[in-house]
Amino acid sequence: MTKFTDLNLNAKVLKAIDEAGYESPTPIQAGAIPPALEGRDVLGIAQTGTGKTASFTLPMLSLLARGRARARMPRSLVLCPTRELAAQVAENFDTYSKHLKLTKALLIGGVSFKEQDKLIDKGVDVLIATPGRLLDHFERGKLILSDVKVMVVDEADRMLDMGFIPDIERIFGLTPFTRQTLFFSATMAPEIERITNTFLSNPERIEVARQATTSENIEQGVVMFKGSRKDREASEKRKLLRLLIDAEGEKCTNAIIFCNRKMDVDIVAKSLKKYGYDAAPIHGDLDQSQRTRTLEGFRGGELRFLVASDVAARGLDVPSVSHVFNFDVPSHAEDYVHRIGRTGRAGRDGKAIMICQPRDEKNFEDVERLVQKEIPRIENPLGKAKPAEETSDAPAKSDDKPKRTRSRSRKADKPVEAPAEDKLPQADKAEAKVDAKTDDKAQPEKAEAAQDERKSGRGNKDEKKSRGGRGRGDKRGGNDNRVVGLGDHTPDFIGLSFRERI
Repeated sequence: MTKFTDLNLNAKVLKAIDEAGYESPTPIQAGAIPPALEGRDVLGIAQTGTGKTASFTLPMLSLLARGRARARMPRSLVLCPTRELAAQVAENFDTYSKHLKLTKALLIGGVSFKEQDKLIDKGVDVLIATPGRLLDHFERGKLILSDVKVMVVDEADRMLDMGFIPDIERIFGLTPFTRQTLFFSATMAPEIERITNTFLSNPERIEVARQATTSENIEQGVVMFKGSRKDREASEKRKLLRLLIDAEGEKCTNAIIFCNRKMDVDIVAKSLKKYGYDAAPIHGDLDQSQRTRTLEGFRGGELRFLVASDVAARGLDVPSVSHVFNFDVPSHAEDYVHRIGRTGRAGRDGKAIMICQPRDEKNFEDVERLVQKEIPRIENPLGKAKPAEETSDAPAKSDDKPKRTRSRSRKADKPVEAPAEDKLPQADKAEAKVDAKTDDKAQPEKAEAAQDERKSGRGNKDEKKSRGGRGRGDKRGGNDNRVVGLGDHTPDFIGLSFRERI
């Protein structure tokens, strides 16, 4: 078996490794350290939790043991996608360089520029930074990258996911062409392949595991969940999470709970606190000092549950994490590998449980396709979901729907009947008889009047319609020969009902 003493590392670095309690390198370390010490470019592909950080930290320290840094001109550069990962790399340098007189600076967001400028002005051997903050310092004229001897890109696939690739390409252009480049990633997307072909010179490729594989000592499982009602789905999902935690019992010493959205991180953490679980959130919108305190509490065992977004999926190295709960199926399948890689580290056993809803099934299929294995199903502690007909999400039956009808008056529902003659009052009966006699006598006069109106263009129903007009009586089915307007001539029918009386 290969030991660190066989890797031709600096004696002071070996002393620090021995004091840290390590004897044998991991496969990625054993493969990457020798070519890195020879000055060759290295392309390392390995799943998370396999010791990639030490794969570039140890050879860098051995190469930098000789020489001295100049003001604002770092001798080496390490690029990390997140603040947490950058801080983790800085801790590794502190651990392995304690017997070397090397300086370092950590350039991350959320920290004062003034303090970082002081460190750069003194001159640093190792500069660890996130791409955005590094370019901020460069554009302010506080940083010169022309003396970089070794450049490291860690978690390159995460850089791609976070949109840092244009920044990475720009930073590559600011460093010398003769630099040594160490490039590490858990997966190799086509865009990452293009960058390595562009900026790496005949790299030594070390691939210790199939791309995007999960560690064999992590037990995986998924719960297929469907809410009983749409308005209760979120609360039922949080209840399911609590039941899954309780089902693990004492085995679950601590856990990281991953959510896709920052808003859900806050809600889940608040819900767990409400039910007596020791939990705290961590995501990109929180202040850096608060994120640091939360991580330190989790590492120190003061905090049992860390509810996190994918900002903590990379660079969070807590060897004793017993469980990972994926509250949501990750949108990118590669993130699943990194999430569950927070458990089962350094040869320990771990367990990863995921909750999958019907709308997440496509993303879940992508995860299984990536890891090339079927994730075992776990029985839902809430019981089987009710059939669609019984849930409130199902469309209501036609019998159950309230019938919408137009509000109409009761009078409109009943046909209006003309009053029968025998029901009329006595005075009206007499008037009706008079009107009937008058109508009989007036027939010739009516015909004559109607003929006159036809000639003059009045009273013609079809002609009125052609002019776009329609008398009120048209709707009620009344007499066609009604008055539209009065001029000098008054039609005879107006006085018909009065002639008998006169």
